[in-house]
Amino acid sequence: MAIPKVLGIETEYGIAGGPDQDQIVSSSIIVNAYAQQGRTRINWDFEGETPDLDARGLPGLIAFAPIVETHLANTVLTNGARLYVDHAHPEFSSPECRTPLEATLYDCAGEEVMRRALKAANESLDVHQAITLYKNNSDGKGNSYGTHENYLVGRHVDFSHIVRAMVPHFVSRQIVVGAGKVGGETEGALQGGAVFQLSQRAEFFEEVVGLETTLKRPIINTRDEPHSDAERFRRLHIIIGDANMSQVATMVKLGATSLLLAVLEDQGVDVFPSLPKHPVQAVRAFSLDTSLSATVLCEDNLYRTAWDFQDQLWHLANNYVQRDGGSAVAESEEVTFILTQWREMLDGVDGDRDRVADRVDWVAKLRVIEGYQERYDLAPGDARLRAIDLQYHDLRAERSLAQRVGLLQLFDVDQVREAVHNPPDSTRAFFRGQCVARYPEQIVAANWDCVVFDLGSGPLQRVPMMDPLRGTAELTAHLLERCLTANDLLDALDR
Repeated sequence: MAIPKVLGIETEYGIAGGPDQDQIVSSSIIVNAYAQQGRTRINWDFEGETPDLDARGLPGLIAFAPIVETHLANTVLTNGARLYVDHAHPEFSSPECRTPLEATLYDCAGEEVMRRALKAANESLDVHQAITLYKNNSDGKGNSYGTHENYLVGRHVDFSHIVRAMVPHFVSRQIVVGAGKVGGETEGALQGGAVFQLSQRAEFFEEVVGLETTLKRPIINTRDEPHSDAERFRRLHIIIGDANMSQVATMVKLGATSLLLAVLEDQGVDVFPSLPKHPVQAVRAFSLDTSLSATVLCEDNLYRTAWDFQDQLWHLANNYVQRDGGSAVAESEEVTFILTQWREMLDGVDGDRDRVADRVDWVAKLRVIEGYQERYDLAPGDARLRAIDLQYHDLRAERSLAQRVGLLQLFDVDQVREAVHNPPDSTRAFFRGQCVARYPEQIVAANWDCVVFDLGSGPLQRVPMMDPLRGTAELTAHLLERCLTANDLLDALDR
């Protein structure tokens, strides 16, 4: 039976400017500026971090696991999120959320956190050192950074079945949730004559399955780091996805993937469409094809377009919901909304694209690019078109083109502001965030599955949270309300 799809997004933000144009320094300034503004200096607890464990059970002798950089700026927020420097980028890792819509809200909250951090940081810098942040996935110089998704999956599901079921989705979903990109940066994209791509990330993927996230990027990442009870759960860590400016696209990206994982858990792998014979080439070919007519040969010897894959997967998810319901993903109203939006976006990109320009990022961006190009009679590779591409992702509201193209909004300003400060009620993020807010002076560190307290005498005390669906408001709000200090809380937990 499908388990609840606890999920979230980790977004590395593109960064420019700052002292000496040093991205690591500038990223640290961003994170520290927000931490100081929010009066949170709680560190990240790295105990138990295992980025080198491979879900295939391989020793990893030929793989390079991500380096855990414990020396860079890193803090935990009152909404249960993690804000830190990942390599050379500021990253917002959302709190664990129970539904795709909730996870989309906290992705929006991450944007607002970064805007506030940017404002605070720039107020401390000279004008010529000002920093700019972008919610995108490449710097135009061949460097790509990630927007990673995480989904709770039952440990009973064989990892090879996840690969078999989900590769068709991950190679093709860019036609509805791709962020769009002018030109190309890698040898493959340049040789393919990239003028405009559906996806910002597609050209950077080189393997079907693998452990790495920054080199030889795989369509299916094998990192086996559940941040929970490893005997019951696995965390599917998805690195092949774009940073969406469209809230609807983010919700559909999360919702469609969650539904298909629930289908896999309940109906098995055999109901999924056949794999492309060459998935990496398929990802790249589909990204380069704005006509959506490119086909790839599949293992059943049939040719499919990206649209064919997505159409088949939508019907699979829709039939599953009609038969079994989608309660593992969300309440019925939200599941219906996800399916409706996915269907409309899918039909729109294949027909009247103007109908979905308010939801599909690459369609919205391409309209702006083509309009500007026609108005000023520019060549396809003109630097001004790349500048427009970048400006679409500018996090500053007054500069962002995404703020001006009429994208549908799922949340109002007050909802986003609430999510900036407060955690979701529906997962263990509630307990983490509330502890950070209530007992900041008595917490030395936290991570996804524990909070570490220092009561001033005796050893540090670690409170484990190995089930993402424990520690919710329903289970812990009454306890936290009556515990005025961390000492009270730990005494109550002991009892």
